[in-house]
Amino acid sequence: MNIGIFTDTYYPQVSGVATSIKTLREQLEKQGHTAYIFTTTDPNVDKSIYERNIFRFSSIPFISFTDRRIAVRGLFHAYQVAKELNLDIIHTQTEFSMGLIGKFVAKNLKIPCIHTYHTMYEDYLHYVAKGRLLKPYHVKQMSKSFCYHMSGIVAPSLRVKETLERYGIDEPIEIIPTGVDISKFSKSTNENIREKYKINPEQPLLLTLSRLAFEKNIDKLLNAMPDILARVPETKLMICGDGPARESLVQQVSDMNLTDSVIFTGEINNDEVGSYYKAADVFVSTSVSESQGLTYIEAIASGTKVITTHSPYTDSILTDASIGMAFTGEDELVNKVVDYLLNGEKYNDSKPREELLNSISADNFGRKVISFYEKCMLDFDMKKKLRFNSDELNKAKGR
Repeated sequence: MNIGIFTDTYYPQVSGVATSIKTLREQLEKQGHTAYIFTTTDPNVDKSIYERNIFRFSSIPFISFTDRRIAVRGLFHAYQVAKELNLDIIHTQTEFSMGLIGKFVAKNLKIPCIHTYHTMYEDYLHYVAKGRLLKPYHVKQMSKSFCYHMSGIVAPSLRVKETLERYGIDEPIEIIPTGVDISKFSKSTNENIREKYKINPEQPLLLTLSRLAFEKNIDKLLNAMPDILARVPETKLMICGDGPARESLVQQVSDMNLTDSVIFTGEINNDEVGSYYKAADVFVSTSVSESQGLTYIEAIASGTKVITTHSPYTDSILTDASIGMAFTGEDELVNKVVDYLLNGEKYNDSKPREELLNSISADNFGRKVISFYEKCMLDFDMKKKLRFNSDELNKAKGR
């Protein structure tokens, strides 16, 4: 198959969506297909450097998300390129610029278009006019409009599927969690991360890694740190990433006199992420906005225990304490972090972790997506034949 992937976000941008698409492309190619990326320009990409099977379209920073891009032209150019590539199917990864271009191209080439719904937009409304302009109703209407007439929709988790169904979207929806290249994380080493940040080998280390955005609720983890330190005094917290909440978090650390216990690393290169997971004793996430929680899986693949908030998705993967645990309130968060730090040897059964990783491996992810492509293409062809037969019948009746 020749697959066109249309996305506003792609490597070297750092995000769960960019990582998901990069993994998808690698798996499609690994299984004998050709994937073409249609995406936005990026100031960090040298235009003189050739990028294999990647087509970039002029873009500007997106309103309120200035580290993300939105295409400003390229509709007909994308159509011409896609036609020359003889695409069999289009897979959109955004509801905005490149997603709309992808829908236009698919319609005019008369090929199926499927979509992955990555982002729970209701969690991000505060970014636009501080939540006074857009409401959940607008998200519902936007989502219904974009998903209308899609040949199929990929939901990375049950939460996403249930949200789309609540919006009244009745196109075929398949739950396919983003896979992780298990070998990439299992083979990575700590590469002297502890030495780099002057953390001795025996010192307890907590890690949180994400875009530093307010909906990630990292402030709640900082609020829990004094109680954790009271019970495990030498604990360090490493916060990896960058984003709009960084300044607020740095100020909070200062106000709470936690400067000696908290390390801000800034944004980490995607190729180095595994080393940071490996260096930590426990990965902690206090976010409630995740649609699929890719960082949880990366941490698990690295052999690091995970503590995160309860949700249908996290409850489905954290089925054993040897993998990780979910919490509800701050007291439970503190207790579970301390339990792992002091009694980690109790939770070393490798079997549940191995079973989980096998089910969400990148290979398995690729196979599921390809199977969904084939199903959607078959349904699309059948509907096209039915329309053709109906048109022919109407012509005959008109004679």
